[in-house]
Amino acid sequence: MAASCPLPVTPDLPTLRAKLHGLLRFLREALPISNAHTVDFYTESVWEQLVDLPPETVLAVLRRSAAEAEAQPSAARPLAEAQGGSDSTDFPKVFCETSQKLVSVEAFALAAKCYSVQNLGICTPLEQLLVALRGNKKQRTDKNVKPDEFMNLKKSHEVQAMSELISSVADYYGVKQIIDLGSGKGYLSSFLSLKYGLKVYGIDSSNTNTHGAEERNRKLKKHWRVYHRRSKLDVSALALQTAKERKLQDEIECNAYAEGVGNSSTANQEKMSTSDFLPDFSGSVISNIRKQMENLHVHSHREENLYFENAFSVRDLLPINAIESTSSQTPKRKMLETNKERRKVTSKSNESNVYSPLTSFITADSELHDIIKDLEDCLMVGLHTCGDLAPNTLRIFASKSEIKGVCSVGCCYHLLSEEFENPHKECTQEKWGFPMCRSLKEGRWCCGRNARMSACLLPTESLFYRAVLQDIIKDCYGITKCDRHVGKLYSKSSSFLDYVRKSLKKLGLDESKLKVVLAPCIETLILLDRLCYLKEQEDIAWSALVKLFDPVKSPRCYALIALKKPQ
Repeated sequence: MAASCPLPVTPDLPTLRAKLHGLLRFLREALPISNAHTVDFYTESVWEQLVDLPPETVLAVLRRSAAEAEAQPSAARPLAEAQGGSDSTDFPKVFCETSQKLVSVEAFALAAKCYSVQNLGICTPLEQLLVALRGNKKQRTDKNVKPDEFMNLKKSHEVQAMSELISSVADYYGVKQIIDLGSGKGYLSSFLSLKYGLKVYGIDSSNTNTHGAEERNRKLKKHWRVYHRRSKLDVSALALQTAKERKLQDEIECNAYAEGVGNSSTANQEKMSTSDFLPDFSGSVISNIRKQMENLHVHSHREENLYFENAFSVRDLLPINAIESTSSQTPKRKMLETNKERRKVTSKSNESNVYSPLTSFITADSELHDIIKDLEDCLMVGLHTCGDLAPNTLRIFASKSEIKGVCSVGCCYHLLSEEFENPHKECTQEKWGFPMCRSLKEGRWCCGRNARMSACLLPTESLFYRAVLQDIIKDCYGITKCDRHVGKLYSKSSSFLDYVRKSLKKLGLDESKLKVVLAPCIETLILLDRLCYLKEQEDIAWSALVKLFDPVKSPRCYALIALKKPQ
């Protein structure tokens, strides 16, 4: 393991459990709202059963709350911090004790904000982690590499941020092998291989994705070489131009010196040397070239083979009076042979820095040695690992000694399997997607599919009929006449359901806002469950939840990071 700064201090297991218990206390009363199907708000009178306020009042409060949150994004933090990880809450009464109905929308919205990941105080700052991993080493970046030329802006943002973190962890542990689970189209795997020189195995359950990733990686390599060749030529051209200007200036200075040398003694001539010319040369040419090379970040030892396989010769940069013509100079043929051998060595060294797409369905019990024949000490990563693949990634990491670290960003919470969702249904499955930690298992906690669906901020399925749309609005919202119009939404809607949602939203009657308010809390519950699971593993030295992406660009922005104890 590389010598680095101490890793940031993260919340311990008792602190996380205290925060988890506070969240559970709120969700026990709020979860029925999140679990209610959208259609049931209309057809089964769910609104009257769960909410003791008219829809227009609730929606007005939520709009005002959203506007205040946008104006003061950190307004919810003081209350969350004031709780100090306690399992009790100081919120005003949110639900009626007898009817269990929602009675205070303001308190409901505030509690939901406080129990979101960003306000609960369970995240470790990404910047602190990167500084600790790198220690005194300079950050390896390459401003010339623009992944948005090879992928869309959202994916580019995610790949750059995650690959930087993975590379830092790999350097910290001194590992070269990466296993990318759920690699999909191979964007992250290709970037880690090409930019950081890591040997990456991308495993995906879809054979179509594997073949697509192979073809995409081949094209990406081609574009990558062209891109770096262009950068190399820019530096070479600048350096050669500077050298030519330097040579011309040196010739002028040399002629001026020759004219004055006749008036000097022979002893003075012997004192003269090329060092009289080299200080000027070193200060202008070399520093200029070095500056340009630093600007292009070609100093990275892992990237130098991509940049300067055919770099310009230093001899071309020297002034003419700093080079002596002797018969001992290396013949051209020998130089060509030397360059040829160098290219062979470069080619061999690059063979270890490859991306290999593989097809395999991964479970918690998968044997990696059967999939990867040359498995060695490595990191396991996953960008947007769907459903049970995210918790299974953590289980594999905890059980395999070869895997030294994990970096996982989950998604598709609605695809998670829940152990206690159908307690009376017979099932042979032993390892479930939720829950993972002991506290939730002992409490037999269950979210429910609709709640997990809302955590993804995805619309729930429903079947409306165009003929009863007006009656629904009349019965549920008490509106018989409105100065707003739905307009021509039919041609802009992908389905009838989409049409109804757009209509309700345009009329300001979007009831789903009440469910979506709880979305951050459901995500917090799932991520806290996984983080507590990692804290419970004895051989894991360090684990944290990190806000890795900009949530505006990527809604699933949190990564679970864990490292094992050094051997």
